[in-house]
Amino acid sequence: MTYLAQPDQQQKLEWLDGGQFAVLLDSAATDEQLTVGRFSVAKGEAPPYHMHTREDEIFMLIKGTALLWSDDKEMELSEGGIVYLPKNVPHGYRITSDTADLLMICTPGGIEGMFRHAGRDLSTARPEGFEISKDRMAEAADMYGQIILGPPR
Repeated sequence: MTYLAQPDQQQKLEWLDGGQFAVLLDSAATDEQLTVGRFSVAKGEAPPYHMHTREDEIFMLIKGTALLWSDDKEMELSEGGIVYLPKNVPHGYRITSDTADLLMICTPGGIEGMFRHAGRDLSTARPEGFEISKDRMAEAADMYGQIILGPPR
């Protein structure tokens, strides 16, 4: 099955700290084989320290710099760097450059549901007071096999 999604066909979601997450390919488009997404974020953006129970994750830092934690080991991720994070391995990151562009690939697919549940589709009107609260994030994580282990690093 071939699937092509031009930039104007890709769903864009409001994400943490005013960032954006674009769903480039979702599980429906890939016969549940993978999810591909792209983050456009600013300095300081950091998800909670967490682990995936359903999928392996690959992150490529297209632009920018970040600190990455995996199993409590701290590493620097520079522009063009890539990291493989197997399921059930605790991890987190923090953007250290002014802006960053990250490509995420998860296999199998399905994690896009978490982003859709916790985030907000940018093609819709922004509800007054919208925020990705800790409760909203925890609910979405629980629904899609993510375990939040602690606050952002």
